[in-house]
Amino acid sequence: MSNELVINSTQEGCRIALLRDKSLVEFHQEVDTNKFTVGDIYLGTVRKVVPGLNAAFIDVGYEKDAFLHYLDLGPQIRTLNKHVRNVIAKKNNGQQLGKTNAEPDIDKHGKINQVLNRNQQVLVQIVKEPISTKGPRLSCELSMAGRYLILVPFSSVVNISKKITDKNERKRLSRLVSSIKPEGFGVIIRTVASGKEVAELDRDLRNLVETWQEGMKKLQNAKPREKIIGEVGRASSLLRDVLNESFDSIVTDDDEIFSEVKSYIQTIAPNKEKIVKQYHGKIKLFENYGIEKQLKSLFGQSVTVPGGGYLIIEHTEALHVIDVNSGNKSNSEKDQETTALSVNKQAVGEIARQLRLRDMGGIIVVDFIDMRSSENKKAVYQTMREEMKTDRAKHTILPLTKFGLMQITRQRVRPELNIVTKEICPTCQGKGKVTPSILIADQVERDVDYLLGKQNEKSLTIALHPYLHAYFTNGLFSKRVDWFFKHKKWIHLEKDSSLGMMEYHFYNKAGEQIELPKA
Repeated sequence: MSNELVINSTQEGCRIALLRDKSLVEFHQEVDTNKFTVGDIYLGTVRKVVPGLNAAFIDVGYEKDAFLHYLDLGPQIRTLNKHVRNVIAKKNNGQQLGKTNAEPDIDKHGKINQVLNRNQQVLVQIVKEPISTKGPRLSCELSMAGRYLILVPFSSVVNISKKITDKNERKRLSRLVSSIKPEGFGVIIRTVASGKEVAELDRDLRNLVETWQEGMKKLQNAKPREKIIGEVGRASSLLRDVLNESFDSIVTDDDEIFSEVKSYIQTIAPNKEKIVKQYHGKIKLFENYGIEKQLKSLFGQSVTVPGGGYLIIEHTEALHVIDVNSGNKSNSEKDQETTALSVNKQAVGEIARQLRLRDMGGIIVVDFIDMRSSENKKAVYQTMREEMKTDRAKHTILPLTKFGLMQITRQRVRPELNIVTKEICPTCQGKGKVTPSILIADQVERDVDYLLGKQNEKSLTIALHPYLHAYFTNGLFSKRVDWFFKHKKWIHLEKDSSLGMMEYHFYNKAGEQIELPKA
């Protein structure tokens, strides 16, 4: 099984695709304008304390105040607040937590107005990005994730992932980490730490402590709303969480991202440095790996299930609904019950994939094809649990109900990914009236004549839909060959399936898009 990470740089940010055996299983869009990423730590200001909600609204620079509930303050909030005051007042540099005298833990059933006051400055961490009309959700229980460990300031406890079940390994890890962790910090040992040597764990821990120390230096002169410690980029955080021995390659088409990823790989896994490659091909990166086509087919309302059948995916404010249909599979089995079981089990794999791809969260209701047998219902439920094991988001799956419905809750910490797959006609701009498609070749030819004849362009590249590309290049004496004899210049044609059927763009020698005058 091959695992590849493909990172494409765009004007808005970058697009990250995780491929398993060339099939898209995870997709992320990192937009430069999105400042509030899960894991970021800010110096916030308390705007309003609401005893009725037992919560406070904090200004971290977002257009709406962020939400902080009493239960998310953490038992050591008074110690954190004292530490922040001392660092800002430069009474200490904040790097050695052992020097901060711990305050008593707060009461689990206390009130927020006993802990926070209006206009107070407080160090907070984003635990849920802004979604829809809501601002970010915050926590004062700070943590910083590394590859093998999670560093927890103002704690002294060493916790181990429940997924590490071997008793001897749990004892070994607990003993090792307890011997190397600095005073004033707690540590959570991640699942991937199993079997790792102390040198690797120590390197990961040192990196996290350095990140904390740099953040405390920044806090000394920080202004309200300022980011104190930033989570690594989406590409690096994905690498941190999914990079393992089975990873084959990481490919990017951007110099800056290439340097960032290579540097990060050198930090967390120096032996994997060679798998990072920079793409210099003429065809666009996502086009070359077949990702563009997969995005178009996987993010629509209707999604085909391999082996027959299809899903209809609908979204509402309260929940997501997925309907399973048999399609052309209905006559391929000996009876209705067998058909229903076959289609439902095949649909389960695609549903688990769609939840990860779209990052769907909250409540998901799946309407499977009706089955009478309780054994068959149980089989579908077990299959879904197996398929969802690789999902990193916290989730709960309930067995099928009497009516064949399955309820799933999945942790939502950032907005759901939505890609528009229906294309607006580039000619009519959605008005419903288009010029005859047979004239598109004449239109392109007129533009070529204008650019080469009147504008004297030295070199020309046209990006167009694969269907148009085939029309202009097929045959021994293709349209492109005609242009060569006419203008004595070879025109480069690039396939781009992200464009509409009759949409095309011209680029000059420097790779800059040429704006054509409107007809």
